[in-house]
Amino acid sequence: MACTNCSSGTQDGAPKGCNNKGSCGTGSCNKLTVFDWLSNMSLPQGQESFDVVEVRFKNGRKDFYRNHEKMSLSIGDIVATESSPGHDVGIISLAGELVKVQMKKKKVALDAELLKIYRKATQKDIDIWSEARKREEPVRMRARELAIALNLEMKISDVEFQGDGSKATFYYTANDRVDFRQLIKDFAREFSIRVEMKQVGFRQEASRLGGIGSCGRELCCSTWLTDFRSVNTSAARYQQLSLNPQKLAGQCGKLKCCLNYELDTYLDALQSFPDLETKIKTEKGTAVCQKVDIFKELMWFSYENQPAHWYVLSVAQVKEMLEKNKKNKPVSAIEDFVNETAKEEPKNFQNAVGQDDLNRFDKPKKKNNRNKKRKPNPNNNNNNKKPSNQKNTNTNANKKQ
Repeated sequence: MACTNCSSGTQDGAPKGCNNKGSCGTGSCNKLTVFDWLSNMSLPQGQESFDVVEVRFKNGRKDFYRNHEKMSLSIGDIVATESSPGHDVGIISLAGELVKVQMKKKKVALDAELLKIYRKATQKDIDIWSEARKREEPVRMRARELAIALNLEMKISDVEFQGDGSKATFYYTANDRVDFRQLIKDFAREFSIRVEMKQVGFRQEASRLGGIGSCGRELCCSTWLTDFRSVNTSAARYQQLSLNPQKLAGQCGKLKCCLNYELDTYLDALQSFPDLETKIKTEKGTAVCQKVDIFKELMWFSYENQPAHWYVLSVAQVKEMLEKNKKNKPVSAIEDFVNETAKEEPKNFQNAVGQDDLNRFDKPKKKNNRNKKRKPNPNNNNNNKKPSNQKNTNTNANKKQ
C-alpha cells in the first residue's frame, strides 16, 4: 500500500520514513489524499505559482505552510517546517492552485499568517524523524500505564512525536473533564520530553486509528470524510431501519456517518406520503399505519382491535380514504381498498451471469435402470472363452451317449 513517493529509491519497496512496509500504520500514505488533476498543466506566462503548500503529518493531520524561500516543491517531498518549539517534518500532500480550493474549503484566508517551510529535509532530519517514530508505540503503552495508576478516566489513543524529537503530543478521549496536571509531570519525568495533551472526540479517534467498516471498506472518516456531522436516530427511522445499536453504531461507538448519505433522498420521497401517524376511520373501527414501503409506495394498516391482521394499501388509496374522512364520511372497510397488485409475486430469478439454477435441488433425480444390459467387456470374453478343441470333444461325447 506504500505510495511511490515514500517507497522510491528502496530495493524492497519499504517506505523510507515509517519502515512499516506499506501498512500505513504510522506513515498515513493513503489517508485523506487529494488527486492533483492540474499537475500536467502549466501556468500562463508571467504568473507565479501559489506560495502555500499543504503538508501532511501522522495519521492524516494536515496544515498549510507558506513557501517564503520560493523553493521548488512538489507532492511527495519531505520538508522541515516551522513549529513551536523547534521544527517538524512532514510530507507535501498538495501544491499549486488546488491549495487555494482546500484553503477555501477549510475557511482559511489566502493572505493569512501561516507558518513557513525552512528547507527540504536532509538525511539527518529524516533519521531523527524515523527514530522518533519508532519511540511512539512503547511510549503510548507506558503512558496508558501511568494514566491507569493515577485512576484517571481517560484513554490515551495515540502519541505523535515532533520531527526533531523535542515534543510529543498525547491524544486522549474522555467523557468528562479530566485533571491531568500530575499526569503531565509524570510524562515529562518518565520520557524526558516536552508534553502536550490534546483531547479528541470518539469520531476523531476512529479517523486517526483507521480500520475496516461493516461494509468491508476502509472507514470513511480515515480516507476522505473531513466534516463530522451529527447523526440522530431519526435518520434511521426515516429510512425504515431497525433501531439496533449493534448494527447502527460504528467503530467509534457512535451512529454511523453513512446514515446521513441517503437521508435527503428518503425525506424527498416521504413528502408524497401521508403522515405515518395518520388514522383511518372506518365502520369497523379505526385503522392505524403499521409499516411503509418507500420504494413501492405502499402502506400497511391494521385495525386497533386486530393488530395482527395487516392490509396493504397504495398511497393514492390512503389519500382517497383520508379525503372521505375529512368530509366526516367513514370508510366502509379497508378490506375493500386492498391493493391486489401489491401482493408479493413469486420472483423469477434468471441465470444472468452463468450461475446454477436456484431450484436445482428441487428437481427429481434420474432413476437408474438396473435392467439395462451391461456392455460386454472384450477382455473378459477372451479370458472366459474355452478353447475350440475342448468344445468339439464335448459335442462328440454327447453324441456317443
